[in-house]
Amino acid sequence: MAVALSETAADTASAPLPSGPRLSTLTRPLRPLALLLRRAAILLLLLVAVFLAVDLLPGDAATATGERGESVEERRRLLGLDQPVWQRLWEWLSGLPHGDLGTSARGEPVTDLLATPFPNTLLLSGLALALTVAVALVLGCRAALRRGGPFDRVVSLTSTMAIALPEFVISVGLLLTLSLWTGWLPATTMTGADGSITSWSMLVMPVLALAIPQIGWNTRIVRAALADQAALPHVAAAHLDGLAPTRVLLRHTLPGALPTIATGLATSTGMLLGGAVVVESLFNYPGVGTVLSGAIANRDTPVIVGAAACTGAAVTLVILLADLTRARAVGGRS
Repeated sequence: MAVALSETAADTASAPLPSGPRLSTLTRPLRPLALLLRRAAILLLLLVAVFLAVDLLPGDAATATGERGESVEERRRLLGLDQPVWQRLWEWLSGLPHGDLGTSARGEPVTDLLATPFPNTLLLSGLALALTVAVALVLGCRAALRRGGPFDRVVSLTSTMAIALPEFVISVGLLLTLSLWTGWLPATTMTGADGSITSWSMLVMPVLALAIPQIGWNTRIVRAALADQAALPHVAAAHLDGLAPTRVLLRHTLPGALPTIATGLATSTGMLLGGAVVVESLFNYPGVGTVLSGAIANRDTPVIVGAAACTGAAVTLVILLADLTRARAVGGRS
């Protein structure tokens, strides 16, 4: 679901916003509210789709979590599975504004189940996103300064290779090289009594496994956005004025490319949260992925949709910031 949400971030990259001094002045205060309502509506529709999709899976939570000798029909009644799906969906949605994500099939509040794993997943994805931003900007800007040169060609080739590699392949490669063969880093993640990791070194490989494909993707976005800006007349005029290439890049080219770069990074946020499910399982990381895999096996709808709501809200927030960045940039030029 996080991936589906992130893909909608590209919608605003090509959609024109109102222009003209009078119309821009009148509509500018309404843009953040309109963007927020649009993203909230998309998130709500996706949560409904996830709820219905889980209900269509074979089996249910009563048969998956029932005890030996317990009546399946009685357990269905206790879990509310004897009610129509639309009624169960409405009951779950009605608790959402109050922060109530429902109760799991084993009687535990979903908010308690996600209280520790979700921040762990946010930490992992946040570190991967920060690494992606830093490396992609450095590589993309340096390649833009040396267009057509050896460095530009190497960056283009390696970024394409990074995009083509899925997270689980990168994870296996990192495990072999940095753990099994060299012993530099621990192969699995160990947690303390409070559910947090016991050493920061255990984050290195999961962060790299998540970040490498997104670094490749965003490096190409940065390079392409800077190339588009470099073709504009004011950038050519800055070069003719004798300004240093680095100053032209930072003062004239990069600011105009920021909306496109922000959209690419917003898309990466959903990819990172979606890829975290696989990476967390491979490295035994105590995140939402571990909880989600068990919930899917048990057909535990409240846990699955609750995890989707948390990750979807995080992705929606980042996408909204990207939308506002683009709206501000376009509004400033109108």
